[in-house]
Amino acid sequence: MDFKTGSDIFFLLMGAAMVLAMHAGFAFLEVGTVRKKNQVNALMKIISGFSISTVAYFFIGYFVAYGTLFLVSAPELKKIGTVELVRFFFLLTFAAAIPAIISGGIAERARFVPQLLASALLVALIYPAFERIVWTENIIQETLQSSFGATFHDYAGSVVVNVMGGWIALTAVLLLGPRMGRYTRDGKVIAMPPSNIPFLALGSWFLVVGWFGFNVMSAKTLGEISGLVAINVVMAMAGGVLGALIVSRSDPGFVHRGALAGIVAISAGSDVVHPVGGLAIGLIAGVLFVVTFTLCQNRWKIDDVLGVWPLHGLAGAWGGIAAGIFGQKALGGLGGVSFWSQVIGTAMGIAIALIGGFVVYGTLKAAMGIRLSKEQEHMGADLAMHKITANPEEDIPEH
Repeated sequence: MDFKTGSDIFFLLMGAAMVLAMHAGFAFLEVGTVRKKNQVNALMKIISGFSISTVAYFFIGYFVAYGTLFLVSAPELKKIGTVELVRFFFLLTFAAAIPAIISGGIAERARFVPQLLASALLVALIYPAFERIVWTENIIQETLQSSFGATFHDYAGSVVVNVMGGWIALTAVLLLGPRMGRYTRDGKVIAMPPSNIPFLALGSWFLVVGWFGFNVMSAKTLGEISGLVAINVVMAMAGGVLGALIVSRSDPGFVHRGALAGIVAISAGSDVVHPVGGLAIGLIAGVLFVVTFTLCQNRWKIDDVLGVWPLHGLAGAWGGIAAGIFGQKALGGLGGVSFWSQVIGTAMGIAIALIGGFVVYGTLKAAMGIRLSKEQEHMGADLAMHKITANPEEDIPEH
């Protein structure tokens, strides 16, 4: 192996490790948001979801997306090569983000085993089907190229990962219904504030740092690394924070998730927009998140606990479309993108997510149920499913 190949492999491996670390961010973001009686369950869902995603993507998902099958002898696996194997690890961390995103929306009332089964189906079939459409050469991309002058462009997953995760989560949230006591019969909203702001903030910071692996390492090789991508992630994060800060009037939960809304939105076009455009994309995403999360909870009565549909689904959709706006040379971008290709590709991602989500969660709901019983939900998912709380020493009676 020559030095260049080895350097590229190491580069991609570090990117995979950074995105893997983002799953700690998903975990602590959820732990800090849910009530104390559901914190253990949040941690369990993230690590278990990642593990079952690994199995599903190794045996089925990666083949669906890229046509490479790992169920071969060791000598044949060696022929596939280190580059392909490390690439699998890198892309696995993206795929496993789907159940991690969904986890925050369905928190506090979803059954554990059905969610693991849903994760396996989504990562094996639904997600990689759309991944193949966007990140490989195919007739859909060729048609967009010939019709509008450019393919659908999603550099690091605003749509492939975030739209898919956010809109699938919406289907699960709707099928589950709101948490007990969230809304009264006369329509009053009962506040269920975050249990731990420091944990929520820690989760946000884990995700922000890991997102540089998500974006910068999407170059795939060391020679293709782009400083523009890195700067755009920083600018979009700042824009997301400032947008959420202003609109929410300094609410810490909104501000820390506003940072995430910004980098969710910039991921599609981080390689083609000007940093000022990146700032604008992030700013709009931060405002969009706060406004739509508030509408979801208070007016539409959609009990999306972490706001993953506004945060990932809507901010991701905005990012997919924004790449076709701010990526234009007239707005300081590098060009090579089409507004209509971006709209069509984003709409396609939403449609596949909605159909796949309703099929998977609807089937599981009919076959085995996806929601805790009233007694279990009142007890909390920690004791109901895992037989231990986040701070078990507090449950020991004093003598």
